[in-house]
Amino acid sequence: MSAPSPQSARRTVRITIALLFAAWLVDYADRLVINLVLPSLGAEFELSRGQQGLVVSAFFLAYALAQIPGGMLADRHGARRVTLWALLAWSAFTALTGLAWSFAVLLVLRFAFGAAEGIFPPAALKVLVERTTPQERMGANGLIMSSNAVAGVLTPLLVAPLIGVFGWRSAFFSTAALGVVVLVAVQLQLPAPLPRTEPAADGGRPGAGAVLRLGVVWRFSAMMFGYSAIVWGFNTWVPSYLGEEYGVSLAAAGALVAVPALAAAGAIVVGGRISDRLGGHHRRVIVPAMTAAAVLLLLLAFSSSLTGFVVLGTLASVAVALCYMPILAVPLSGLAPEQVGVGSAAVVLGGQLAGMVVPPVVGALADAFSFRVAFASLVLGAAVAAVMALLTPQDAASFRTATGASPLPTPAKEHS
Repeated sequence: MSAPSPQSARRTVRITIALLFAAWLVDYADRLVINLVLPSLGAEFELSRGQQGLVVSAFFLAYALAQIPGGMLADRHGARRVTLWALLAWSAFTALTGLAWSFAVLLVLRFAFGAAEGIFPPAALKVLVERTTPQERMGANGLIMSSNAVAGVLTPLLVAPLIGVFGWRSAFFSTAALGVVVLVAVQLQLPAPLPRTEPAADGGRPGAGAVLRLGVVWRFSAMMFGYSAIVWGFNTWVPSYLGEEYGVSLAAAGALVAVPALAAAGAIVVGGRISDRLGGHHRRVIVPAMTAAAVLLLLLAFSSSLTGFVVLGTLASVAVALCYMPILAVPLSGLAPEQVGVGSAAVVLGGQLAGMVVPPVVGALADAFSFRVAFASLVLGAAVAAVMALLTPQDAASFRTATGASPLPTPAKEHS
């Protein structure tokens, strides 16, 4: 394959960022809708907080189980094809969720929806790796993943009023329609991959088992668990907490939740830029950021005012969001392209396990004690992320050494 012109390569990167941003935006919005409708579901189906948490965790159970198979599918059948499969399937199951008539049906549909979305992250990461250079990858991924925080802003602002007027089912029908629009855009506009610059993995095309036996990959996965424990433990229950503790309506809660989400969007982008400049070295970001997040979470849990809760929640969201790109930076730079599907799936799996375990646990703590105790328990997530940041390789070269792979070639220096 001949090298593309710089202008063509830049166009490939820009279009890829835009399409993946849109896909992740819909992906995350579909997940956030359930948090907004939990009070309605609880009332209609007479569900306890623990049962409401199970509705959330059913998604994450399937999402977690689908990560590694999704990576294997992307490595075997191509990242673009698997991305399209995921968009089609999750849009269908989102729409079907709007037709649910019982708690049992909700669990089944959320599980199926989770499986459909679960094959997307490793495929999307592989799409990105194939269309960017290592030097720009985390900055590009930071822009893409800021879509999650943007979805956190837009979803409550747009969906909460929709639910108020048309009922909770309308939220699922509308987000499913957006998924179909993005599916068509990716099908028609996603550019071809750029010529690869990274060396092949040792031995040509290693099996998934070889990648999954790497302990260093699972330490990054544990780091993602700690990060996601805070994100999902907090985001799942804030609308319910604001309604019960302060009498805030669903629409007003959506507007308040948008404040920390918007701040987190900027922090994710900044985290990606920092990762590119540092060439990894995630402990420089994660340890101080998670320390700050732990302190802020404790202050937030025992805040006595709505203003204090929102301000502290916003600051905690920023501190946590700064860590997202640094967690991914070293694995995505150190893995060979043919390993990215399975390797990234293993890392992302840690986050989905947190999404499966933490919401019902936080809900149970809120039932047994209080929301204050439940939110304070999220400090454990910050501790896990910080410890794992200290126990993992800090750049691509040391990551490849830890995996037993050949060292990366030294880039040629430019002469003025």
